[in-house]
Amino acid sequence: MISSVLPTYARASHAFVRGEGSWLVDEEGHRFLDAGGGIAVSVLGHAHPELVKALKKQADLLWHTSNLYRIPNQERLADLLVEHTFADTVFFTNSGTEATEAAVKMARKYWHFHGNPDRNVIIALKDSFHGRTTTMISASGSAKLTEGFSPLTPGFQQVPPNEIEEVASAIDDSTAAVMVEPILGEGGIKPLSDTFLSDLRQLCDDRDILLIMDEIQTGMGRTGKLFAHEWSGAAPDIMAIAKGIGGGFPLGACLATEKAAAGMVTGTHGSTYGGNPLACAVGTAVMKIVSDQDFLAGVRRRAGYLRQRLEAVVATHPKIFSEIRGTGFMLGVKCRVNNGDFVKAGYDQKLLTVPAGDNVVRLLPPLNISEEELAEAVDRIERTAECLESSCDG
Repeated sequence: MISSVLPTYARASHAFVRGEGSWLVDEEGHRFLDAGGGIAVSVLGHAHPELVKALKKQADLLWHTSNLYRIPNQERLADLLVEHTFADTVFFTNSGTEATEAAVKMARKYWHFHGNPDRNVIIALKDSFHGRTTTMISASGSAKLTEGFSPLTPGFQQVPPNEIEEVASAIDDSTAAVMVEPILGEGGIKPLSDTFLSDLRQLCDDRDILLIMDEIQTGMGRTGKLFAHEWSGAAPDIMAIAKGIGGGFPLGACLATEKAAAGMVTGTHGSTYGGNPLACAVGTAVMKIVSDQDFLAGVRRRAGYLRQRLEAVVATHPKIFSEIRGTGFMLGVKCRVNNGDFVKAGYDQKLLTVPAGDNVVRLLPPLNISEEELAEAVDRIERTAECLESSCDG
């Protein structure tokens, strides 16, 4: 008999009832160190006092009105995002996949607006992940995501990451935009090089096409900059964000330059819930904290400490690990054992991590995690490796 909750997830048996900073507490009272951050969502940990305060204050005032009316909280958050990014304008959504959908619509509408509706193909990267709607799995193109869901949405093609000549060869008169994640997250924490991103920006300018960046997982301070593309200096025309912007409250956004958004006039897109007063109150609280340069400097410093400690663990346990990749607090440890086995073995050490493609285990802790908690996380990773080594030797 099917469960009342549609069984589309391979869930662990743990059920958490309370969160405290970098820790989650289950029904039996066991404390788990959360190095997964709800898949890069809980950028300020669990029950952060400023977020709780913002949520409670707004909850007593007004939850929802719809976008039929002005929403002052939405305007305040949009102003902050514009102030701290390349963007001139923001459309709010409830999730990441809605943000990438909005980005694709915007790119296609741009060319329609300029009298070239046949220029509608989006070039994406192999091993990318942009969400699970029919259109976004079509963008990624992988069999793992698309099998059983045909017919797929047309208008996408995929090229290998970090291969600028492949992108250049794929561009033709039907190309509307190129869409990339600065670090491929679900694909296995595969960073795009700064050189590739810089060359891609120049290529898009030279060929007069739009550049879309999906910073749903890489954004909101995750890599030590507010957004990951800042490391390369290559700004997009359109950017999708979500996850960290709400700190655990469902919120996403599509940011754009005035030029790229030219075709998005009244009636071209909408959302009933997107950017409602409650979501934007929390998002504003997150943004004020995470955009602070001292906060980001602390992220970079502590992420460097974590990377250094992890490199030593990887070197000590070559039967379990092969390499570390990623930036800031978006790290992937490539395993020689099955990554799912490592994640499960971590539960015995009261450690939470996240699997990804290419047999990688992701570490996506809260950005305000302390150095002492990072040291504890590394110790638990090492104990997990030792337990797996014993199993391997046995």
